[in-house]
Amino acid sequence: MGMLDGKVAIITGAGRGLGREEALLFAKEGCNLVVNDLGASHDGSGSETKIADQIADECRKLGVKVVGNYDSVTDFNKAKAMIEQAISEFGKLDILVNNAGILRDRMIFNMTEAEFDDVIAVHMKGTFNMTRHAAEYFRGQVKVNEDLGNFGRIINTASDAGLLGNMGQSNYGAAKAGIAAFTNIVSMELRKYATVNCVVPVARTRLTTDATPSMVDTMSKLDDRGYDIFDPKNVAPMVAFLASNEASKITGEVFRIVGDKVASLIGWTTYKWIDNDGERFTPQILAERVKKELLKGKPSKESFMGLFGSLGLKM
Repeated sequence: MGMLDGKVAIITGAGRGLGREEALLFAKEGCNLVVNDLGASHDGSGSETKIADQIADECRKLGVKVVGNYDSVTDFNKAKAMIEQAISEFGKLDILVNNAGILRDRMIFNMTEAEFDDVIAVHMKGTFNMTRHAAEYFRGQVKVNEDLGNFGRIINTASDAGLLGNMGQSNYGAAKAGIAAFTNIVSMELRKYATVNCVVPVARTRLTTDATPSMVDTMSKLDDRGYDIFDPKNVAPMVAFLASNEASKITGEVFRIVGDKVASLIGWTTYKWIDNDGERFTPQILAERVKKELLKGKPSKESFMGLFGSLGLKM
């Protein structure tokens, strides 16, 4: 008896990396699938239908029903058609995993408009497109049958490149930080109909190796126990859990997964206030007090490189 027996899920970017491992685990847990993958390279160029077909075949061998989809999540109408495909093939939709992504890294002073727009389109708009149409379906189902409760599950994918920052990735990081904020807001809007959560994987994928060859050695290292902490298989169990009935009371959360560790993240929070005793601040007063009072003693922000250091790895 699988945790997702009889469920129907769409997983975008399912052909390789994280999406592939999520699709395989969902299949093992009894979930029927629409596996979406454009079959593009890590920078979004090209397309190849066999990428989605291959993972579909692997999942079918695990005893579930699977159909492939080769469309880009950047297209609003094709995203809607993907939701309709799941309903047409399987009679319903229970789960959406937004995982599709590309990279076009560049320092901000060299980044082109297309490099910014294309990355935002896949990650941020793609997540919106898929969520928008799934949300309409989930809401419609509950309005017809309130006994379903918040049956829908949406799991988005963010990155520490956005939450902590990483040079050369202002486009990607902005999209990923935006997805975390999007998760927070949409979880409020869909509380009656679906849970909406976000995972922040630290894993070895094309986006951390092919796109950034300098990361290959680091992402291939084992820890002191000989454990492969960057294996993308490590991320899939958390996604499967969040997709299950067991997670019906968990929504609006952001979880980092790295190796055998899962962290619960808190977004922007107030550190300290200063006040001016009922008088409007002047620039001169702020110049005197911000550094001396407001920022004094403030803990250092967690950093992307510091995260690797906390795992005992050297960059």
